[in-house]
Amino acid sequence: MDELKTRILKDGIVIDNRILKIDNFLNQQIDTALITHVGQEFAKRFQDRRIDRIVTIEASGIAVAFAAALAFGNLPVVFARKKKSLLTQGEQYTASIYSYTKEESYTASISKSYLHAGEQVLIIDDFLASGAAAIGLADLVQQAGCTVAGIGIVVEKTFQPGRQKLEAAGYCVESLARIAKFENNTPVFAE
Repeated sequence: MDELKTRILKDGIVIDNRILKIDNFLNQQIDTALITHVGQEFAKRFQDRRIDRIVTIEASGIAVAFAAALAFGNLPVVFARKKKSLLTQGEQYTASIYSYTKEESYTASISKSYLHAGEQVLIIDDFLASGAAAIGLADLVQQAGCTVAGIGIVVEKTFQPGRQKLEAAGYCVESLARIAKFENNTPVFAE
């Protein structure tokens, strides 16, 4: 997606040739026009699949999942919580996920009342590196008796094993911007 790649080159910050920081338009501050286009692109790429619900993880994936849900015609969006709170009541599906950027594991959870057996679920996430978050979300979806219809990723680091792990598990993965490497703290796109 050229619009996204242009924005990454213009406003992204690469830290130590390792981490791409794009929170100035993707999650902490949201460029609503760009994120709307990202959602529309996901709807286009997965238009041939039945999608009943979109699942993401807090907080980075929520805006993109919401935009995709609108583009699909107002699908429900469910996000996995990263931390237990007083609001986390009732039975939960849980999965342990390792965060590459935070360098720690956490338990993601979704209330059992928000996923319904037999649904086709699209997983949306902001980044794909090791694949841990997407695999954890797929685990939550499958625990509910749902099927992963596809996995949509905003930015993929192709030099890390995430896509290979997801495709080996049989998942359809669509990434909007694929980074082959970081060179002199600048992203080099795979396409």
